[in-house]
Amino acid sequence: MQRLTAPAKLTLSLRVVDVRADGYHLLDAEMVSLDLADELEFSAGGGLELVDETVGGGGIGALAAGRANLVTRALEVVGRSAAVRLLKRIPLGAGLGGGSSDAAAVLRWAGCRDLSLGVALGADVPFCMVGGRARVRGIGEVVDVLPFERRRFLLLLPPLAVDTAAVYRAFDAGERLSPGDEDGGNDLEAAAMAVVPALRRWRQALEGACCRRPRLAGSGAAWFVEDPHGRLADQVGRQLAVGPWSAPVLSVRTVPPFGDDGAVAWPLPGEEPAAGD
Repeated sequence: MQRLTAPAKLTLSLRVVDVRADGYHLLDAEMVSLDLADELEFSAGGGLELVDETVGGGGIGALAAGRANLVTRALEVVGRSAAVRLLKRIPLGAGLGGGSSDAAAVLRWAGCRDLSLGVALGADVPFCMVGGRARVRGIGEVVDVLPFERRRFLLLLPPLAVDTAAVYRAFDAGERLSPGDEDGGNDLEAAAMAVVPALRRWRQALEGACCRRPRLAGSGAAWFVEDPHGRLADQVGRQLAVGPWSAPVLSVRTVPPFGDDGAVAWPLPGEEPAAGD
């Protein structure tokens, strides 16, 4: 049996620079890998087993175990078969690239480094094949590795799921940051809040708890702030509430890019994984 981690990706900045004639959006983004990660166990045979280890549970109800699942599709792309046990920790619909990272783990397990195969599975897959920290451009196929930086963030995971395609449709329809709504470094924020208005209340909750302007993770629904010394984690606590709903708050750290064996080594010397602290 071989085990690989599939780290969440956090989009620190995102600009939509153009739209191709075929409708694909051209992006310019900075992404990092986090120590919040799924795990995939590969062994001989076939089939996909899903194990729900998302915060609070109930995180994989919408995840198909059939052909539509990105793990299954990635195996088909590389022409391989395996029995895969997927320990799911990255929430669905949070903008953290969980499905893309799972697919990338399959490609790494198969020894595939062809980013063009990755982008055929999804725009975030090429970065997730590389990991660490990178500038990502085009439709996701251009991945320029940047020097790794140890950084720490606070993630708020609202009980919401955001449809990425719907967010891009709203963006194309003209949903942009409105006057008085400061730029959060993510061109999709206004569109995501137009699609799921409840996102704004969760942003306000995190901003009120830590007195910093949160930024949306990709197309949402997670919000994040940087927490260099881990003090905000103590200040905010493990949960935030909006009305009758509550959402987990996780302290996470960046992790380095993958090695030649397709694995990422962490914790770094002198550190322990922060996710779930």
